[in-house]
Amino acid sequence: MSYIRLNKHYIHLPYLFLGMAEACLLGVAAWMSQFFIAEQPVVTSNWPQIIIFSVLLSCCTLSMGVYLALVREGFSSMVLRTLVSFFLLGSLSLFIIGVIFGEELIPQSLIFWGVLIATGLVVITRFIFLKVVDTDQLKRRVVIYGAGVRAKKLLEDLAPEMSVLGVTVVGCIPSENESIEVDPKLVIAEPRDWLAYARQAQISEIVISPDERRRSSGNAFPLGQFLDCKLAGIVSSDSLSFCERELGKIDISLLQPSWMLFSDGFKYSKRRLIAKRLFDLVLASLFFLVLWPFMLLTAIAVRLDSPGPVLYHQVRVGLNGKSFRIYKFRSMRQDAEKNGAVWAKKNDSRVTRVGSFIRNTRLDELPQLYNVLAGHMSFVGPRPERPEFVTELANQIPFYETRHKVKPGLMGWAQLKYPYGASVDDARNKLQYDLYYTKNHSFLMDMLIMIQTVEIILLGKGVH
Repeated sequence: MSYIRLNKHYIHLPYLFLGMAEACLLGVAAWMSQFFIAEQPVVTSNWPQIIIFSVLLSCCTLSMGVYLALVREGFSSMVLRTLVSFFLLGSLSLFIIGVIFGEELIPQSLIFWGVLIATGLVVITRFIFLKVVDTDQLKRRVVIYGAGVRAKKLLEDLAPEMSVLGVTVVGCIPSENESIEVDPKLVIAEPRDWLAYARQAQISEIVISPDERRRSSGNAFPLGQFLDCKLAGIVSSDSLSFCERELGKIDISLLQPSWMLFSDGFKYSKRRLIAKRLFDLVLASLFFLVLWPFMLLTAIAVRLDSPGPVLYHQVRVGLNGKSFRIYKFRSMRQDAEKNGAVWAKKNDSRVTRVGSFIRNTRLDELPQLYNVLAGHMSFVGPRPERPEFVTELANQIPFYETRHKVKPGLMGWAQLKYPYGASVDDARNKLQYDLYYTKNHSFLMDMLIMIQTVEIILLGKGVH
């Protein structure tokens, strides 16, 4: 098993183990830095300093997508992101904590030496890891039972993420009389003895994805052989659950209402809803206290840049389909929608000069803190859409209105996993991630989304 499920959210064990190992390294870096800042040899360790330093820099690492960059973009990109996460985000966060709680907790010298030593230790460790460990050997070997349309769709979904997934697809085994749609190079003849084949090929999991589970010849689905494999420790899963676990989305082309009803997700707790509401109120209030100078400067800039009101409002669809008014700093010309609502597009000519900047930095979204305080939105949830588009999308995309079963948010799982949506096809793809959040949302997942959203803001991803 290469994953663990925490609060209904799947976390891949290689990243979890790497994160835990690096958290220990960061603690060592904080401990070593005490030798440089102490006036006499260190006898006892300052554990609050070490824990705060380790946790904070681990969050900064996660926020900049360092682990994914290591696999996808190479060593140099990882080093660059590490420098940004440690020297910019980490140092700034530690400095703010020191200002608020006093230098006795986080002295400035700890920030300097700790970040410097941590960067060296982490970069060297990752370099050695890449040279010594063959990551392909750590991946689980998966075989797909099916070689038709469903199997082809699954392979297409996996292809863009294959480098960062903990699995390797060995091949596809077609069921009898099934039309083969996958690459013929992947096709494997169906074995007489599934258990013997799985052991010989070192298969860790069988993904069941045939176009039709009953064969036209009348022979039964090979349930007995799959049970033998399962009893021997070889996992079997359907393609929808496999896609959910590995890609963090629910494929609506495979989705059936019965699966939604009988799955272990889509559960709600009154206690969790109260806790999330309290969390939203506290965090929104803190953001207001910290960011009001930026909001004031943004309002002045919008006012001076182009004629029209500073704030712009739209009607959006929220929890259980109830409409509410959302607020933003105006980033387009006043007459941008004189002909009605239209999808935003890349390099939109309606965007003003100031509007382009505040969109890239997400400053235009700050007035939505009011919506959070008013209870219309949460910090984390599916992004709310306009009623005009909701009606159109609900008619074209199955299960679209299911995303309205949770409160919309300032940031969401779909925004992390998919770029800006400006068409029906984009909305269909983003819905798959919104459904995953609707099914599996938890406080842990909300925290992970908030941390990783830092990368989206700093790098200006998904901005139109």
